[in-house]
Amino acid sequence: MILFATPIWASELTHAIDNLEGEWAKVYYQNDESLQRKAYPALIDKAAELGKRFPRAAEPKIWQATIIATNAEFQSSLDALASLRTAKGLLEEAIALQPEALDGAAYVTLGTLYYMAPGWPISFGDNQLAEQMLKASLKINPNGIDANYFYADYLLQQDRSAEAEEYLRKAVQAPLRKNQYFADSQLQNEAKLALTNTQQRKSNTGKNKFQAIFTTATYSAD
Repeated sequence: MILFATPIWASELTHAIDNLEGEWAKVYYQNDESLQRKAYPALIDKAAELGKRFPRAAEPKIWQATIIATNAEFQSSLDALASLRTAKGLLEEAIALQPEALDGAAYVTLGTLYYMAPGWPISFGDNQLAEQMLKASLKINPNGIDANYFYADYLLQQDRSAEAEEYLRKAVQAPLRKNQYFADSQLQNEAKLALTNTQQRKSNTGKNKFQAIFTTATYSAD
């Protein structure tokens, strides 16, 4: 029985994580905010319950953190900051348990939180730690769409567009995972758009100031 328990446990966990990811992606990549407000709390509860069933697994913690962080958009400022701290703690626990889980997704998400969250004294935002986490994810999964896209996004935030272009190209060329096809295809579309906009901004060098401002404003609106 012990010999068969681990494969069955792993299969059950994988199936549950795939379902949770699929549900989250359908909610995240659509424009109905009222639906998102209703759906995220239920998904957070579902991820928490999965964490209770598999307390030594990193994957439920990663997804619980991801959903908590995306739900923060719909919370008050104080509640959102508390949610980001909760997500950060879950990701740190996941890394301590299994840093390579989900191809280093905990590093990707934690790195993203570090560069998106406000800095001290408001919150824990830290660009240097963000880069460390995102580079750690790339060591684990150098050709992954998530790792390349979010490191590129970080570089764009730091006005390092020449470096970002390399990673956006990798994200555009990354193979789409069968079990995450919808989410990967959506993220790859975002990578293509970001790459196009980065190239357009580069071509604007030397053009008049108002043309450059217009291009930047269009990029921000997208």
